[in-house]
Amino acid sequence: MNRYRGWTLTLELVMIAVGLVFAFPVYVLVNLAIRQPSDTSSPLAPTTSPTFDNFTQAWEQGALGGALANSVLVTVGSVVVILAVSALAAYPLARVAARWSRWTFLLIMLGLVLPFQLAALPLYQAMRDLGLLGTPWSLILFYSGLQVPFTTFLYVGFLRAVPRDFEDAALIDGCTTLQGFRYVVLPMLKPVTVTALVLNAVAVWNDFFTPLLYLSGGAQQTLPVAIAGFVGQYVADWNLIFAALVISIVPILVVYFALQRSIINGFAGGLKG
Repeated sequence: MNRYRGWTLTLELVMIAVGLVFAFPVYVLVNLAIRQPSDTSSPLAPTTSPTFDNFTQAWEQGALGGALANSVLVTVGSVVVILAVSALAAYPLARVAARWSRWTFLLIMLGLVLPFQLAALPLYQAMRDLGLLGTPWSLILFYSGLQVPFTTFLYVGFLRAVPRDFEDAALIDGCTTLQGFRYVVLPMLKPVTVTALVLNAVAVWNDFFTPLLYLSGGAQQTLPVAIAGFVGQYVADWNLIFAALVISIVPILVVYFALQRSIINGFAGGLKG
């Protein structure tokens, strides 16, 4: 058995300190979210008379119900399209050794190098010409194109480490290439799929600039834009803002805790997950 040494104690203290550093913003967030508007004490001071009316007022005044529905629609729709397109594109890119495959992969990877701000104006004009401005579908189309290169990169790197023996056996048994991918390869992609799902969902859910640009002037808004509406030119209701922020992070936390085991396996276990 390993003996408890001074180095172990030091490591534990360092980890506790790091944990407190990460927990501190969460404490401030929740502390202000349940504080009375009349309480003007320091944000670090614990709230003595907590109230949950801030959540009710934030929900009603900010129309967070509709914003939450729009955020869920945009996030789920975008992630589904991203994962489907990226997995189907990565399979031939990882398995075919022809020259066209390498050049196609490099072409897709240009999406990781070129900033999307360079095409912000042409994309906006394209969405306007398609009649999609002011609708969540413009965001789904935008995020799908933006995140596919990164997700394809993840899938290709993972697929290159997956042995082809199971696919060859399935083809010998009479499966088509698409059936081999669907029933043999896709289940083995679960670790990288969950990882890509979480990374893309967080990126889409928290984005503020794109919904502000594409949904401006419309009745439909996402949560980050709706929360920003609490801040005016001369006044900001911080209690409602922090309450709305707590509401906005709950769905992502639910997804994380539901997929926690698969996420850990995807990051730490690789193919073993």
